[in-house]
Amino acid sequence: MSQRPNIIWVFGDQHRAQALSIAGDPNVSTPNLDRMAIEGQYFPRAAANNPWCCPFRWMAMTGRYSHHGVCKTPMAMKPEDRTVAHELGDVGYRTHYVGKWHLGGSNQSIAVPPELRGGFETFIGYENNNNQYHCPVHGHDENGEREEELLKGYETDALTDIFIDRLKKEAASGDDTPFFAALSVQPPHNPYVAPAEEMARHRPANIKLRPNVPPIPRIEEEARNNLAGYYAQIENLDANLGRVVAALEETGLLHNTYIFFFSDHGDCHGSHGHIHKSSPWEESIRIPFFIGGGLPHIGFDSGPKPHQISAVDIAPTTLGLAGVEAPEIMQGYDYSPLRRGEKLHEAPDSVFCQQVVRKRHAGGIDQEWRTVSTNDGWKYTCIPGAPHSMFNLNEDPYEMNNLILMANYNADRKRLHERLKKWIQDTGDEFDLYEPWVKVQKST
Repeated sequence: MSQRPNIIWVFGDQHRAQALSIAGDPNVSTPNLDRMAIEGQYFPRAAANNPWCCPFRWMAMTGRYSHHGVCKTPMAMKPEDRTVAHELGDVGYRTHYVGKWHLGGSNQSIAVPPELRGGFETFIGYENNNNQYHCPVHGHDENGEREEELLKGYETDALTDIFIDRLKKEAASGDDTPFFAALSVQPPHNPYVAPAEEMARHRPANIKLRPNVPPIPRIEEEARNNLAGYYAQIENLDANLGRVVAALEETGLLHNTYIFFFSDHGDCHGSHGHIHKSSPWEESIRIPFFIGGGLPHIGFDSGPKPHQISAVDIAPTTLGLAGVEAPEIMQGYDYSPLRRGEKLHEAPDSVFCQQVVRKRHAGGIDQEWRTVSTNDGWKYTCIPGAPHSMFNLNEDPYEMNNLILMANYNADRKRLHERLKKWIQDTGDEFDLYEPWVKVQKST
């Protein structure tokens, strides 16, 4: 690549890492992501540091942990927040955003003020919308501010049409100016509705539930009903990713374009009896994560990677692929050497996840929490003033054997507790972390 590469992000909402055919889920077929896993880098243990819509999006854009900014949903970013679009724009990139934004401070389908659009040169999207067949968009492009318009058809299909048109405009521009473009869609977020073709392939009665969904009829029924539409949405998203890659191939852009695919968080769908996100369970914090494209590097050190790339790493890794040094304020790690076939330097030994505020949503944990998950397969979670759970994911991937209070694992617990404490300190977080080895004296 003689010039700076183009970089695109494609991401959905609430797509858990386990819901991929490459991950062994028998309910879904994701051939385009499977191909990306083979030709590019696939991170099976990627994580959402804060598995909630707005916090994740802010972390991905800024490379900072959510306790320094957007820590709940809804919550607006600050106009002065520096994003990856600002950093790339400063070195000459054209920057474009299409789709769901959710950093303007609302859960409603309202216009995002220009100063809260993250510094993108063009922006066609919406704040938030949970109706895939009635999705209004607004924003600005080369012709200035655009009036709100209603998308035609299914949201993911229509937004992909807009995104592909933008790619074609870049290809037709005739110059070597690199671009950064992001496509963000609401599916597979609830309501679990997809086009008829995809919906017809999935029936609730045929859904195979994960082993950690308790055999309680009301939980199983809700999970099956939701998952049928959820998997249909994922297959539609996968097909639209295939359309994006095909457009890059047709326009001659693929050889110099890196493609990121990820999600803002996962979803429990009945695992452990929980629904939705914001819990420390694997189904909630793990997300699909792939880096593909860039034809000279296809097949180069490709395949699954053990590294736990996470939300805060997306911006510095994007900048790294562009040959741009990440600013010091970014707290994430740059994993771009992996895509270039190079060795990582002092990569993190673990990933730090958090729920910064007490969410109080039904179906989840009604507490703040902090989690450390180590590269060697251990996971440790605390709620304020108390332990929550500890798992050896190597032997217990479904988290069904909580080791937190078992005496023969005290050494592991102490090691993980100290690692979690260090993450909290190093990231500038504040949390009421209990000290299990401090004896409380009886008052006199």
